[in-house]
Amino acid sequence: MKRVTSISLGSSLRNKSVEADFLGEKFQIERVGTDGDLKLFQKKLIELDGKVDAFGLGGTDMYIYAAGKRYTFRQIERLAAAAVKTPVVDGSGLKNTLERETVQYLQREGIIDLAHSKVLLVCAVDRFGMAEALDATGASVVYGDLMFAVGVPIALRSMTAVNQAARVLLPLIVQLPFQWLYPTGEKQNTITPKWTSFYDEADVIAGDFPYIRRYMPENLAGKTILTNTTTAEDVLELTKRGVKTLITTTPQFEGRSFGTNVMEGVLVTLSGRKPEELTPKDYMDLMAKLNWKPRIQTLNS
Repeated sequence: MKRVTSISLGSSLRNKSVEADFLGEKFQIERVGTDGDLKLFQKKLIELDGKVDAFGLGGTDMYIYAAGKRYTFRQIERLAAAAVKTPVVDGSGLKNTLERETVQYLQREGIIDLAHSKVLLVCAVDRFGMAEALDATGASVVYGDLMFAVGVPIALRSMTAVNQAARVLLPLIVQLPFQWLYPTGEKQNTITPKWTSFYDEADVIAGDFPYIRRYMPENLAGKTILTNTTTAEDVLELTKRGVKTLITTTPQFEGRSFGTNVMEGVLVTLSGRKPEELTPKDYMDLMAKLNWKPRIQTLNS
């Protein structure tokens, strides 16, 4: 049996392990949270190196993108270097392909009229494929990078503005401890409403779920959430807050949609190749064989 393990800086309360079949291959896919403990994160990589077929990096990014340029979080790169035998992915391959295609599919199939929707994308440089695809639909998008990642009360309203800010800030930001920018560990278990007016104005709230969840208001009546990595508990929470539709970009297993890093690990394992050898077309071809489609759930009518 193939084994793909996501080692996450997030809360261990979100852990999950399932067995699944992909193209006739049996897989164990699992998510192991380390509650923001960097030493434990690295220890888990060392312990399982060579014993699993692929590692996903969860609760963090190694790479973020803007204007066609890749920026590397040095802290995460150093931690990931502990794995010397097993390939390591952070989900970037699927953020560039699956999430881009998901937006195009939703517009093409008339599931959401994004061209006439107001969208809050909580962080564009983290979901660059989604950001570029949303921009291409003509949607009215607020890019929340400065608000959700840095805490600066400035809404960016075009990809040009995102790219301009990225060129100035990202070379500095990737030198910072990742925990300063993203909810890890226990922070993933708390919700403190903030930036409420931007949630209120949006028809669609999109992007990384821990970012969405961290600041979401009590009332999300009628909203569509476009994300991934949701647990059964998350779905109940969104239902309680009035969310109309939940769309997850990755497949669901036993009530859980796993992160792009996990599913990218599955694709790398199926390919039998190194992550750096795979092109966007390779990912798209594999996903076509798997017939992956976004999962659409109506939570409130």
